[in-house]
Amino acid sequence: MRRIAAFSLFFLAIPVQAQDLRVLPENADTRKMLYNYLLKECQKHFDARRKAVAGLKTADQIHKRQADLKAKFLAALGGFPEKTPLNARVVGKLPGDGFHVEKVIYESRPEHHVTANLYLPKCNVPVPGVLLPCGHSANGKASEAYQRAAILMAKNGLAVLCYDPIGQGERIQLLDKEGKPAIAGSTSEHNMAGIGALLVGQSTATYRIWDGIRSLDYLASRPEIDPKRLGCTGNSGGGTLTAYLMALDDRIVAAAPSCYITSLEKLFATIGPQDAEQNITGQVAFGMEHADYLTMRAPKPTLMCVATKDFFNINGAWSTFREAKLLFGKLGHGERVSIFEYDDKHGFSKPRREAAMRWMRRWLLNKDDDPVEGDFPIFTDAQLQCTRSGQVLEDFKGKSVFHFNALKARELAKERVGMTRKEARTTIEKLIGLSFEAGNKIKISDRVSETEFGTVERQNYKILKRSLEIGGDIVTALEFYPKKSKTAPVVLYLHGKGFAIDARPGGPIEKLVLQGQRVLAVELRGMGERAPSILGKGKTNYFGVDSKEAFMGLHLNRPLLGQRSEDLLRFLILWLGEKDEIHLIAAESAGPLGLHAALLDPRIKKLTLLRSLVSWSSVVENPISYNQLTNVVPGVLKHYDLPDLAALLAPMPLSIVEPVDGMQRPISQAQLERAYASCRASYAKAKADSNLILKTAR
Repeated sequence: MRRIAAFSLFFLAIPVQAQDLRVLPENADTRKMLYNYLLKECQKHFDARRKAVAGLKTADQIHKRQADLKAKFLAALGGFPEKTPLNARVVGKLPGDGFHVEKVIYESRPEHHVTANLYLPKCNVPVPGVLLPCGHSANGKASEAYQRAAILMAKNGLAVLCYDPIGQGERIQLLDKEGKPAIAGSTSEHNMAGIGALLVGQSTATYRIWDGIRSLDYLASRPEIDPKRLGCTGNSGGGTLTAYLMALDDRIVAAAPSCYITSLEKLFATIGPQDAEQNITGQVAFGMEHADYLTMRAPKPTLMCVATKDFFNINGAWSTFREAKLLFGKLGHGERVSIFEYDDKHGFSKPRREAAMRWMRRWLLNKDDDPVEGDFPIFTDAQLQCTRSGQVLEDFKGKSVFHFNALKARELAKERVGMTRKEARTTIEKLIGLSFEAGNKIKISDRVSETEFGTVERQNYKILKRSLEIGGDIVTALEFYPKKSKTAPVVLYLHGKGFAIDARPGGPIEKLVLQGQRVLAVELRGMGERAPSILGKGKTNYFGVDSKEAFMGLHLNRPLLGQRSEDLLRFLILWLGEKDEIHLIAAESAGPLGLHAALLDPRIKKLTLLRSLVSWSSVVENPISYNQLTNVVPGVLKHYDLPDLAALLAPMPLSIVEPVDGMQRPISQAQLERAYASCRASYAKAKADSNLILKTAR
């Protein structure tokens, strides 16, 4: 193995008062290491996709790609439920100049209520209908931009249905005791719902798209609407939904997504992944770019509305348009895709509202003209309100997306069948995206470089700083050597926040070392000194400092838990001998990683979990969680939960000490015993009851 002495500090004692346990030099690039690595991995897929699209020469090839991508898109969403009665009702009407507004409520799922405003022009014959999904406005459908877009179209012969998304307007999905939003901000609520949805094999986009499909059902059912002339336009988050719906629902004849379409390639290289609904599991891996939202519906009329100064990169928008234009042309209808750019910032501004309206008139009314938006009054939020209280959950005590996540988790728990340890390993390797089979020997070519960064001397022991480049990233470690060692398994210590937390003088690691044990404290990719950022003081750690990296990992079908597991397995193979026996201690957010590693590497003979998550089910059951995105494995609850893995470890010595729930709150002994009842039974069956320690802080 190649060793490189990075600094002349090697084996130079450092005074205690000046001790620094950092391994790598501190600079901005250290924090970007994981993101930059993921960016390079994504680029491989972007390049492969570009080559595949360039090879599309015939209509049959294009149609085959359309069908393949739609199937993969739907599979990534986890599928949709059966359609149930909408139970729609009109609860009020408002007069307008040349139109009127109906306030409507319907159910996209049983007892899951949608509030919407239907803008109907004065007309004696059925008119085209346009669905208008909202962006991330706090007041949803009542936002001025969406009102103006709807009124403009209604004044020009188009009926418009504008509905509240979950987490906005009258559809807050989690209320506090005072009936106010329990989670600040619609994107935060979308992300929170997305964590539970991912664990059960769905996503926030699944809920959002289904609301849109059922809203189209309602729009098409109205006698005033011609169901063969439907359109869709929306801005920002509404542009996202427009892109999804126009790709998946063939009823949408004309579409005009605004201020969303760019390219994932440019998005990731600039502002990075956005909220949960805009991240589809495996999307980059199976080759679905923003351009595919347009070409999956080709050659149906599609207009991209973009802003020159948008945070959604304008160059990405133009590269997407060029690709779509070529494919529409190959299908014989290049005129059916166009782009409208206006030199302003993000938003459904007047120029883009007019462009969308004219596009709908061209393709739904067969009128190629240029009406303009005049100055007209809009309604107040209260006037457009459909419920008594202003919230569907307050009025109807219905079911939220958090309810459906929990219901699905319970159903999956009943359906799960027991696995052997061998079956579990195979399942784990696939779900977490390991690129090599656990236990395989590493090739010589995989050994890139090992670096020693010096030592720190402490009373009765010394600490050696080391790093190892593995799989495109770096694992850093502190090796603690006691002056008097005893024969014992090597202790491998993982902490979700990095080794500095427990490596301080007088800390947990020092106690182990003073007992004569050799300890390896390891930081895997994106952890500790290489975490993407540091949480600000007083800020709630809802989604973790590595949320963007977590979303990118999901795009690649390589969740962070899997990437870190691979780091750990490679580290064990490269750094330790094949006969070494290891006691793995995994603290806090590293706990789930520890469970997986213990099943995958036979050299781990003992496992201790400290303040670790009790189960993924506890995350789904409680709507609010902290820092759980870092360990999300999409669809994992179809196959196993954390206690199921623990049960498979029998008779290995296993200690679960002071476990916590999804909000990082200590749980009771009774709760722990219920969650790990099957684990208790497994250890009893193996006649190893004494090897299982379940101990809570309460």
